[in-house]
Amino acid sequence: MSDVLLGADVGTSGLKLLALDGAGTVLAEGECGYDVDRPRPGWAQTDPAVWRAALDDALAQVAPALAGRRVAGLGLSGQMHGTVLVDAAGAPLAPAVLWPDGRAAAEVDRWRALPAAVRAALANPLVPGMTGPVLAWLAAHEPGLLERAATVLLPKDALRAALVPDADPRVTDRSDASATLLWDVVADGWSPGATAAAGIDPGLLPRVRPSAEVVGCTALPVGEVPVVVGGGDTPLALLAAGTRAGRQVNLGTGAQVLLPGWTPAPADDPPVHGYADVEGGWYAMAALQNGGLAWTWVCGVLGLTPAELFDAAAAVRPGAGGVVFRPFLTGERGGVAGPADRGGWTGLSAGTTRAELARAAVEGVVFAVAAAAELLGGEGPVVLTGGGGRAAVVQQLLADVLAVPVRFLPIRSASAVGAALLAARGTGTEVATGQQPGRPVEPRPVPELAAARNRWRAERGPRVPR
Repeated sequence: MSDVLLGADVGTSGLKLLALDGAGTVLAEGECGYDVDRPRPGWAQTDPAVWRAALDDALAQVAPALAGRRVAGLGLSGQMHGTVLVDAAGAPLAPAVLWPDGRAAAEVDRWRALPAAVRAALANPLVPGMTGPVLAWLAAHEPGLLERAATVLLPKDALRAALVPDADPRVTDRSDASATLLWDVVADGWSPGATAAAGIDPGLLPRVRPSAEVVGCTALPVGEVPVVVGGGDTPLALLAAGTRAGRQVNLGTGAQVLLPGWTPAPADDPPVHGYADVEGGWYAMAALQNGGLAWTWVCGVLGLTPAELFDAAAAVRPGAGGVVFRPFLTGERGGVAGPADRGGWTGLSAGTTRAELARAAVEGVVFAVAAAAELLGGEGPVVLTGGGGRAAVVQQLLADVLAVPVRFLPIRSASAVGAALLAARGTGTEVATGQQPGRPVEPRPVPELAAARNRWRAERGPRVPR
């Protein structure tokens, strides 16, 4: 039997783990969910110990499938933009502040006050949940915590530090570093000006190492396993899908429309993001905070399971009886909607049904994804990844709205597959790639859907300035 690779994705609401064999086949998958802590309005954080416990749980789920096989390596993928302060041994000093967190909204003004050339070299939207503004908030409100910290890590780095205690924990990779608002995208390195805006010692920033570099070994129930640096969840989803041209939509808690092959250039607070991938290149991204997050909220309000939500939506005609859903429950990053925007249903009548509310919710998120795609540009078919894209009604809606074929990659976590592929590269383990997902969903002309999208655009109103 061939060696296997493990890939773990540290998500916002759960950790996914899978085992990949030499043929590129997923042998086993495990998953452990957890809640985001919200101790105050607008806050979003998680104790990093939760991630290690979730990995142990997921390992127990996949262990039976690994009997008799050697695990050649472990790769880590993680939600991007987070902030984890650790001591010299890599032990977390406080809960991790996550990307949906809004506590640093006022600190973003420090980035707006940067000299124009410095700000433009960041070439990304100025968002409060990113590592730089969060560090600025901590410097102002928790200075003692920063004094005790040896470095700041991203979520996947914090889990890696817990797994490989003998290695230097002060390490991240380029894909995560470039998404912190502390990275000079044009110069491809840490930005002294942005670091000064954060009010931190430059020595707090981690060293940037190749994503596939082996940092050490970890003792797991399956034996001693080499661990690679890892990467951000979005570029690893790109790696798994093999999307080197065209567009990819990743639909999970948030949603991202991705366009590989981006060329870095100065841009002052642009509506789309530009980040490093895990292969030495770049990609552009139009991002939404409210993807599956909005559907989870709708399920709670309507008393439906996710499967029931999509079944109800599929049973209703396009347009949802005139009901419009705005999914911006936590505000947005400023491209499709603004930070102050909020969600809700409009167009309700006494005859509105729960199924129509469900249909409007599914359409509303897909319309938001389409608006993000418009910001990014690009043409041709779309590869769809992420748990939010599993439902046939979502795949068909996306194809109809974008007016292009949509091919869904039927794996639980493309990011975890990408992490396993990184481990293969780092350890020199051969893994077949090029797995093709099923037949693409072809778009249909649906006049009712076009009218519904126009209503959604009208309800959204003009874009709120960032």
